[in-house]
Amino acid sequence: MNAVLPDVSLTDDAPVLTPLQWVGMQGIDLPVTLREQQHCREIHARVDAQVDLPAAHIKGIHMSRLYLLLDRLSKYELTPGRLQQVLLAMIESHADCNTGSARLVLSFDLLMRRPALVSALSGWKSYPVRLEVIQRDECFSLCMEVTVEYSSTCPCSAALARQLVERRFLDTFAEDQPINRDEMAHWLRQNATLATPHSQRSEARVSVELDPTSSSLRLSELIGSIEAAVATPVQTAVKRADEQAFAALNGANLMFVEDAARRIRQTLQPTFNHPRIQVRHLESLHPHDAVACAE
Repeated sequence: MNAVLPDVSLTDDAPVLTPLQWVGMQGIDLPVTLREQQHCREIHARVDAQVDLPAAHIKGIHMSRLYLLLDRLSKYELTPGRLQQVLLAMIESHADCNTGSARLVLSFDLLMRRPALVSALSGWKSYPVRLEVIQRDECFSLCMEVTVEYSSTCPCSAALARQLVERRFLDTFAEDQPINRDEMAHWLRQNATLATPHSQRSEARVSVELDPTSSSLRLSELIGSIEAAVATPVQTAVKRADEQAFAALNGANLMFVEDAARRIRQTLQPTFNHPRIQVRHLESLHPHDAVACAE
């Protein structure tokens, strides 16, 4: 352990003299602690850690220094301020490489318990999260992206289905034929689903920007806002009453991808910085998807 070991990253020059934008590691396993919904929990994250290498003659950075600095993220609650501290430490650790910028990307799944719509049931739902933080000179940026699944029912398909039911009704009952209430209810039970609009599982991928003064990542708030905007988030454990309530929500919230993107943007703009929205409806009518983006 006391022997002097060679370090070619210091003693050898780069064979091609050119600066590099980012150098580092990708996919590092790391436990991180999040506070969401008043509870702290440990989550398995995968982390990319990189610094710039502006000195063209330096052969390589000190990746072990970056790896050891990441351990700081596992010891404390994950906040924008804590992320910035690690970035600044990464830059300082590479002063001998003339480093001026550092970057971290954290990817993990946030499990949140969600109640059923009507019954007392509840279950776990997973939300993919991606955090990208960059310190460049005096500027700090944090971009947070979440993916939320929801159900979408096509307004055009719903209108076409209603028209078929209407036609069947007009064909069944003469113009001057009296219809009592019970007879009408029986007819609806038999014919209301003569045609049904197509629905599909859909996803909203939304990113926002946070500043280092934020006390938390606001993940629960962001996810809740997105689900409230679309009004039809996918469910976990359900009983028939919950399924019926879910069908009613879909019927009351018919939407194209354009509608979903606009609703999410309108909901997020007052409370989050620079929301970027991409919605995708995994079409059941077509073999391709429908998408819409808003910034």
